[in-house]
Amino acid sequence: MTYDHELTLINQTHVSDAVGNQIPVETDAVILCGLKSVARAEFYNAALNGLKPEMVFVVHAYEYDGQKKVEFGSVRYNVIRTYEPNF
Repeated sequence: MTYDHELTLINQTHVSDAVGNQIPVETDAVILCGLKSVARAEFYNAALNGLKPEMVFVVHAYEYDGQKKVEFGSVRYNVIRTYEPNF
């Protein structure tokens, strides 16, 4: 697996303004990733639950910190599942 694509991990936190309103603040981290296609079984099982997986991004575990949004090729994606493969 080659890690030759750039993936932006998006962290979202909330800060309070002067009146106490919670304002979302995003911070980005660009990492390298590998790409895989979504397996047929995974695609159809997700579709049964109303989800539409489009891509599988392979990243190093030490670089990922539970982000729920990523950006790849100027398109934002929601992370719907993460797992560590068994080697």
